[in-house]
Amino acid sequence: MSPRHRARRRRHRPLRTGLFTLVAAVAAAFALTLGTGGGQLVARPSATAPAPAVGTGSPSATAAAPPEASTRAARTVGQAVADAGADAEGAVAVSVLDLGSGVTADSELPGPDATGGAADGSAPAADAEGGATGGGHAFITASIVKADILAALLRQSGTALGAAQRAQAEAMIEQSDNDAAGELYEAIGGADGLDEANRAFGLTGTTAGRDGYWGLTTTTTEDQLRLLRVIFTDESPLDADDRAYLQDLMGLIAQDQAWGVSAAAGPDGTAKLKNGWLSRSADGLWAVNSIGLVTRDGHDLLVAVLSDGNSTEESGISLVESVAVAAVEALVGGGTD
Repeated sequence: MSPRHRARRRRHRPLRTGLFTLVAAVAAAFALTLGTGGGQLVARPSATAPAPAVGTGSPSATAAAPPEASTRAARTVGQAVADAGADAEGAVAVSVLDLGSGVTADSELPGPDATGGAADGSAPAADAEGGATGGGHAFITASIVKADILAALLRQSGTALGAAQRAQAEAMIEQSDNDAAGELYEAIGGADGLDEANRAFGLTGTTAGRDGYWGLTTTTTEDQLRLLRVIFTDESPLDADDRAYLQDLMGLIAQDQAWGVSAAAGPDGTAKLKNGWLSRSADGLWAVNSIGLVTRDGHDLLVAVLSDGNSTEESGISLVESVAVAAVEALVGGGTD
């Protein structure tokens, strides 16, 4: 760990076992928006910059993903996510990026009560600029926004965090402590401060929760993938020390919170993540989300899964894990090599 963020050794062991793999950058990527349930399937060149190497070194360019690999990934990921989310009680969306190949897949199941999609019930295709799906579902972040809050704080600080803020950051990420999140949200300037940071991070479909309600920030899986790039790649306004600090905390999540995208790592992989879960007071339904870096079978993958309308926290966790596993397995085995 960098001297800038030298902190106490924490008692939680890292999720899974294995080495955190450095992967080369890609010169171009393909983003695939997948409307499932008999819907649209669109393959398009990514409008975002190439994915740089994970870690703190300088990115190095590699070959772009061939079109046939993207088409194969679109087909397999779309079907896999449709099958995994067939019994979803509400909406669920996933975005996944293989940092080695540059192949990206985005899929959204709008849920049984959705309106505003395509005539056949599928999610609308992403626009040509690679932004959120037009008319698509807005998800509340719940506690995944805590990773965003810490990224914003590190960007603002310019120097090492003080002991008090380090302790709050550790509690906020490792234990998902809400009091610590509230203190750090105020420290970055609340909603205005988070919105300003997100503009710098390239998040175009995320709006910070007002009046201190950071958990009601709204976002898309595409934006969460952009945030993961900020945290885990050189494509970031954060310096190498700050990225390493945030990555370290996301690898030390309390064991009772180690669900979510970590399921996609399998028994021999690794995961660094942040989860979020929140019961809405209006209807009692649950928003359950998970974002992070998954290393599996030699692949480093950024994965974001968002869901809402779940009748229980447990059903939401099961859905998020099923969709994460389906997307990662399909992407790894469906044409990224």
